[in-house]
Amino acid sequence: MSLQKTFKGVNLGSWLLMEGYILGGANIAESKFKSKFEKRYGKKELTRFESLFRDNFITKQDFQRIALLGANVIRVPFNYRLLEKSPYVYSRKGFGYLDKVFSWAKHYGLGVILDLHAAPGAQNCDWHADSDGRALLWEKQARQNRTCALWQKIADRFKDQPALVGYDVLNEPVLGSRSTQTLKKFYQKVIKSIRTVDKKSIIFLEGDIWAQRIDFLTSLIQENIALSIHTYQPLNYTFNFTPFYQFPGKIDGIIWNKTRIHKYLEPYSKFSRKNKVRIFVGEFGINWRGGFWGEVNWLEAILKAFADFGFSYTYWTYKAVANQVFPDGLYQQVANCKYINRQGPTHGWDTYLEHWKNDKKSIVNFWKTKNFVPNQKLINTLRRFLKK
Repeated sequence: MSLQKTFKGVNLGSWLLMEGYILGGANIAESKFKSKFEKRYGKKELTRFESLFRDNFITKQDFQRIALLGANVIRVPFNYRLLEKSPYVYSRKGFGYLDKVFSWAKHYGLGVILDLHAAPGAQNCDWHADSDGRALLWEKQARQNRTCALWQKIADRFKDQPALVGYDVLNEPVLGSRSTQTLKKFYQKVIKSIRTVDKKSIIFLEGDIWAQRIDFLTSLIQENIALSIHTYQPLNYTFNFTPFYQFPGKIDGIIWNKTRIHKYLEPYSKFSRKNKVRIFVGEFGINWRGGFWGEVNWLEAILKAFADFGFSYTYWTYKAVANQVFPDGLYQQVANCKYINRQGPTHGWDTYLEHWKNDKKSIVNFWKTKNFVPNQKLINTLRRFLKK
């Protein structure tokens, strides 16, 4: 698909990589949660758990719902562990889930952007990279080589899929004290690996510091390369880290309104025009507080800025347990059932450890979108811009 097209859609967060807050629980690495599950129930039951989750949290009907919103693309975050059984040995079953993605997307006229959300060793220190608190991808060349080989395998398998838009090769890298040359050299290798088998699909490159800094990537810009940013500004408002902020209004001592949003994003637009490169906003979103604190105003302001600048984008995220912090879903699990248990001390996905033995059918049913409540105000706002 051409870079000249504007891609607009949503993220399928927490499906092929599980995140604690999206499932109403603590933000720990997916592998840490599954290790606890395996310790309690055994490896065979963990495999069954993973299959049941992936078969029920997102289904073909969810692709239909997304298409009806007016979206033309989905971004699909995945953990490398889904596809890699061991270094350079790949999971047939894991690739089977991506086969479903392309089949369902084609059926409903959606494009697919594959997003490596968790790379071998982790590209940042956060839970969503399946990290133990360290960004070990940058410490060993062998992990980077594995990542390149994985992308070559993915590209070779899916390059001829009609629904394929491209490859978002690394979600939110954070280099810390390392030189930006580390990321540039890594991207050069990934690009070479992919282009060995796929000459035409779009390769999306995210900047340093959680996909915010992109200025050092100019030398990598070429045909069918796009740069990807993520924006949740102002963070303490959109994530509701500081309660009672309102938009428009004074947030962390600064007046934030639609003009401020526009000015914040304008340097990316200037960079895009100067360097003749398309900008893809892979993630943006807001924590919902009933709509009383200007959440819709913020969403309208940022979508208007994207439209003005011609940015492609995917909203974070499609579905989630309703939370007090972090961006939650267009579809929300609102009721406080025992698999959420907001009062604690155990809540969200950690409750599965207690209840799985006797309640697995109920937990599986709990995951289904039919039991999530559509956030109609967010949906209606996003739909207006998706269909433009």
